[in-house]
Amino acid sequence: MAELTAQGAARVTDIRLHYMALVRQRRLYGGLTLLVFVLLMVSGFWVADSRNAGGFWDGWRNMLDFPADVLGEAWEKRADLPGLLVKYLPALVETLNIAAVSTLLGAIVGGVFSMLATRGMALWPRAIPVFRRVMDILRAVPEIVVALVLIFILGGGPVPAVIAIALHTGGALGKLFSEVNENADLKPIEGLSSVGATWGQKMWLGVVPQVAPNYLSYALLRFEINIRASAILGFVGAGGIGYELRSSMSWGQGRFDEAAAIFILLFLTIVAVDQLSSMARNHLTSGGARA
Repeated sequence: MAELTAQGAARVTDIRLHYMALVRQRRLYGGLTLLVFVLLMVSGFWVADSRNAGGFWDGWRNMLDFPADVLGEAWEKRADLPGLLVKYLPALVETLNIAAVSTLLGAIVGGVFSMLATRGMALWPRAIPVFRRVMDILRAVPEIVVALVLIFILGGGPVPAVIAIALHTGGALGKLFSEVNENADLKPIEGLSSVGATWGQKMWLGVVPQVAPNYLSYALLRFEINIRASAILGFVGAGGIGYELRSSMSWGQGRFDEAAAIFILLFLTIVAVDQLSSMARNHLTSGGARA
């Protein structure tokens, strides 16, 4: 009995020593990873600063000069602010239209691709890796790169922005939708297959009712992102309020009040859309969970 007790105590000691060795090894790997990360950050900052025209350390004290000029001129011309808000409202509506249309098109593309890339739902199971790589490519290429190419081909305007954002949205939502599809029940698909339904009928009647709340939730979240993206693309000539902001900022002193009005419109719009879409997403997800 004493031998068994001694063996048990020795085994516990061995387990404890092995655990402590694993803890030390994990801490060592964590410390090395953190050190590599810090070195990469420092070296990256040093390279970026050396290639910068002025240098960060020489110019950081002037970082607040431009915002101060904008706010100062906007305050001096604060009586004109309501009129400027009304003036740039059509450009804001154009930006919202770009975001809405691109989100709708991207959601359709992402929904179809996600079903074609999900096991148990795919029309061509052997082509699943192909559709997944296509979504990866759409998601990896930034919208501004696609927009610049399309502007060179099609000219400036909202159409290149819609296409660029829709392609990126299709890749991003396709990835999210495919993860939702993985949790869908396949029994309705099997039942529809037994009565001779087509692939489209099986997806529309057997899958979409299950995943629609999550699809809409992700699409609304993407709509918020696309509002910002459409405003940014305006800087490269894709129309919308971003184009007006670039014009007012490039003009310089004398039109900073217009830039302030555009900033206010963008801020209020993004806050409002964030709040409304968050409420809608919460309602959809809670309703889907109750169902």
